Amino acid sequence: MKPATALRCLCLLALVWLTGCAGMPERLEPGTSRAQVIDRLGPPSAEYALTDGARLQYSRQPLGRQVYNLDFDAEGRLRRVVQVLDINWMLKNIAIDRWTRDDVLRHMGRPALVERVARFDGDIWTYRFSENNNDRLAHVHIDRAGVVRQLIFLDEHIPPSDRL
Repeated sequence: MKPATALRCLCLLALVWLTGCAGMPERLEPGTSRAQVIDRLGPPSAEYALTDGARLQYSRQPLGRQVYNLDFDAEGRLRRVVQVLDINWMLKNIAIDRWTRDDVLRHMGRPALVERVARFDGDIWTYRFSENNNDRLAHVHIDRAGVVRQLIFLDEHIPPSDRL
């Protein structure tokens, strides 16, 4: 390969890498303005009012395995970025028999899949996530009254030919 061609390829790879970094919420610094965040990440998948500010939610569901909550103060400055599809976060925060469908949406976003089974009278919201490089599923059982009744974690079995 000619040096000029190699240099062009290297520059193109660097540009692709830098562009990818621009879309990574976890790299944003506290204090970044809401407008700067939207400029870097694009429009959020959802937006929620908080008592002392606002939340922009960036979900990579249904095929991705992350949901990022970006919380802003009343002045529109980024306070924190939390990736909530983490088993420790879910075990600590999802309040069985207290959380509602709205709480799940506000914290975890829209699920990858909503389904029903005969043994539960309600919807099962499924979220895809990773734990120690293993593909997992979080099943949030929401009864007809809209209350979270159960949380179950299972491995996601993807045939080798279907992996990206």
